[in-house]
Amino acid sequence: MTPEVDENLLRSLTPSVLGILVRRGADFAAAEDAVQDALVEAVRVWPSGPSPGSSGREDPIRDPKGWLVTVAWRRFLDATRADAARRRREDLVDEEPAPGPAPAVDDTLQLYFLCAHPSLTPSSAVALTLRAVGGLTTRQIAQAYLVPETTMAQRISRAKRTVSGVRFDQPGDVATVLRVLYLVFNEGYSGDIDLAAEAIRLTRQLAAAIDHPEVAGLLALMLLHHARRAARTAPDGSLVPLADQDRGRWDTGSIAEGVGILRAALARDRLGEFQAQAAIGALHADAPIPEETDWVQIVEWYDELARLTDSPVVRLNRAVAVGEADGPRAGLAALASLDDSLPRYAAVAAYLHERDGDLTTAARLYAEAALKATNLAERDHLTRQAARLNTRGRS
Repeated sequence: MTPEVDENLLRSLTPSVLGILVRRGADFAAAEDAVQDALVEAVRVWPSGPSPGSSGREDPIRDPKGWLVTVAWRRFLDATRADAARRRREDLVDEEPAPGPAPAVDDTLQLYFLCAHPSLTPSSAVALTLRAVGGLTTRQIAQAYLVPETTMAQRISRAKRTVSGVRFDQPGDVATVLRVLYLVFNEGYSGDIDLAAEAIRLTRQLAAAIDHPEVAGLLALMLLHHARRAARTAPDGSLVPLADQDRGRWDTGSIAEGVGILRAALARDRLGEFQAQAAIGALHADAPIPEETDWVQIVEWYDELARLTDSPVVRLNRAVAVGEADGPRAGLAALASLDDSLPRYAAVAAYLHERDGDLTTAARLYAEAALKATNLAERDHLTRQAARLNTRGRS
């Protein structure tokens, strides 16, 4: 197996191996540490065959999951016996289970719920999900979030301690799990881990484990948004607005898959916010050119989304759609009822004022929005918009 194949296999097996250790009596924090040790050992020995001393009994190619369970359980035993404070657990771990095929129980879903525990902050829940369910190392997660590895290690350790006392089989909140996955997706790409692609992989895993229309809705939303990824930036790294994107670069395969998943979810008549967002994405994807976008129907979906969420950010995006469907002054009227301290309020107002022909106000608002931008690419884009209009005003 190539190193790349090994890594994909390891990540796919991580949740099941961790779940087996927890069911055998290991607390979550200790089990997760043991699984990480087993993954490191697998990377070291799998290319050359079974681990030393295994006498060929635990060939990782024939039974990779069983091999990982055995090695992780040994690591857990070693750590438990070496820690005097944990000697009270010896009655749980006195005998090592005989090597053999690992149980077929899939604990992935329970791990999602555990990692999205309501007592965790969103950032901690995301980090723990990437580590325990995604199978990423602390270093990879730290690089993706552009923070020192020690900082991320502390964040994950605190999260593990928080959930260690939680019953593994208690019911979880699907909405919280989906919110965590959506946060992972929105982080996009940084470092050597593509978090958007990782979020899609994890959501596919969840969709296979639970039959829920909102899980399908989130997967469809991710696929539809991700399909436009290649067209979102110019060769120099600058942002390309949706209306200016080369639609020939959109991934038609991902669009078709996303639309198919969405249709099946909507047919169940249990509408949720992710299905509504995906429907908006599907309408954008359906337009061969910007001028053919069905803005009237998009406004209707934003109305549904606002009813479901009562979110001011949804109403902000709705104002843009109203401006496209009914003209910029109608969009500005919809915007007037919102708090001007909302993120991207100034950017939306600038766009609508430009559409209405008020270039001076639009340039001022673009500059104001640039100062409030939360990432460099967005700041550069808004600054260029302001400069463009100021140049036109002087000509």
